[in-house]
Amino acid sequence: MIQHRTMVKSADNTGAKRLQCIRVLGGYRKRTARLGDLATFVVKEAVPHSSVKKSDIVHAVLVRSVKEQRRADGSYIRFNENAVVIVDKASKEPKGTRIFGPIARELRANGYQKIISLAPEVV
Repeated sequence: MIQHRTMVKSADNTGAKRLQCIRVLGGYRKRTARLGDLATFVVKEAVPHSSVKKSDIVHAVLVRSVKEQRRADGSYIRFNENAVVIVDKASKEPKGTRIFGPIARELRANGYQKIISLAPEVV
């Protein structure tokens, strides 16, 4: 679960290292984003000569969250860090070609099939 001004890591190879949340998308007065939610971020640190630059505004989906989230079967899922994957807002396709680290299963229900297929592990 992240909110406005939360700093997160990038879990893809677009070149962004750290991003800051500036808006959680998905409704009137929505304050927090959970696994699989879309948000708007600003790039705070980036690798030189990459596809995204520092201070770029991007849309990304939350794939790992430190705050635990309850699943339908009663179990909980949580990770050691907050991480996002930069996506195209309209098509939900990732901008990068690789995904690093485990990805939550909750993305499948939100229509991010390409991210699921690129991930090395789905938890």
